[in-house]
Amino acid sequence: MKERNDIGSFDAILDEKYGKIGTPKRDEFHREACAYCVGQMISDARKQEKMTQSELAEKVGTNKTYISRIEKGVIEPGVGLFFRIIDALGLKVEIVKPVM
Repeated sequence: MKERNDIGSFDAILDEKYGKIGTPKRDEFHREACAYCVGQMISDARKQEKMTQSELAEKVGTNKTYISRIEKGVIEPGVGLFFRIIDALGLKVEIVKPVM
């Protein structure tokens, strides 16, 4: 097998583009990435339930535009709304202490 020299560390790429872990720019990137991932999980679960954004919004007491912005990762819902969304989609949140 031929050795590949073009494979590098993803952390090194992030360090170069956004700064080291703990820097404001890297922290902001991390927050945005998490918001995007959560939005995609909500979008996928909503579609799996064959529910429109409007239907989800009505169930949780908000509007379609707000659900759309959450799904795109533009905004993060507050904790109360997040749990209402999770419940409306038939999901559950499990909070566990990491094993070290």
